Amino acid sequence: MVVAARASQEFVKIKEVRDGIVILKDGGLRAVLMASSINFALKSEENQAAIISQFQNFLNSLDFSVQIVVQSRRFDIKPYVLLLEERAKGQKNELLKLQTQEYIGFVKKFTEGTNIMNKIFFVVVPYSPAIVQMSSGIGGLSLHLKKSTDTQKQEGSSGKHGGFDEHKTQLEQRVSVVEQGLIRTGVRVAQLGTEEVIDLFYQLFNPGDTEKAVQET
Repeated sequence: MVVAARASQEFVKIKEVRDGIVILKDGGLRAVLMASSINFALKSEENQAAIISQFQNFLNSLDFSVQIVVQSRRFDIKPYVLLLEERAKGQKNELLKLQTQEYIGFVKKFTEGTNIMNKIFFVVVPYSPAIVQMSSGIGGLSLHLKKSTDTQKQEGSSGKHGGFDEHKTQLEQRVSVVEQGLIRTGVRVAQLGTEEVIDLFYQLFNPGDTEKAVQET
């Protein structure tokens, strides 16, 4: 039995990225927000309680699902070391120059045996266009919600973006709700653009290339 090789793109549900919006093959849209972290442990008990309360209010206010993704990446310390070395060369004070060199040595020795990880937080906001179909059923009329996949395919093939713009507006309204809710908890958020989204998914699907690039720099 011969099994034909399948391209890796067939297993990826993404059709394209337009205006920073991820368009899935089933017609669904996704917006990706990058979120900052909070030094929760350094907050007072009152501030911690306030943050938890605001986050609960944020979750309770949502009438749609969101996905929170935490990505761990190996932190590349080499650019920081190079910066310190440049400053050490330009340092005229011999004592400060010596202290900088000792600090550089400490950083190198510490990072050689320790993998320093940098955590990045993302919030994925979904929107799936749907149409209402009416059909007769036992005992009366029943309503069925069906994703408008065929509509999305027709719009994509004809080159018309009217449907996309309308659905994008609906998605942006959800993004605004998420942004306002997280800002109240003290979390800063920023929506990723097209290039940033593409780079994010490239790193997700090609972790080996990212690791190799870190080692070669």
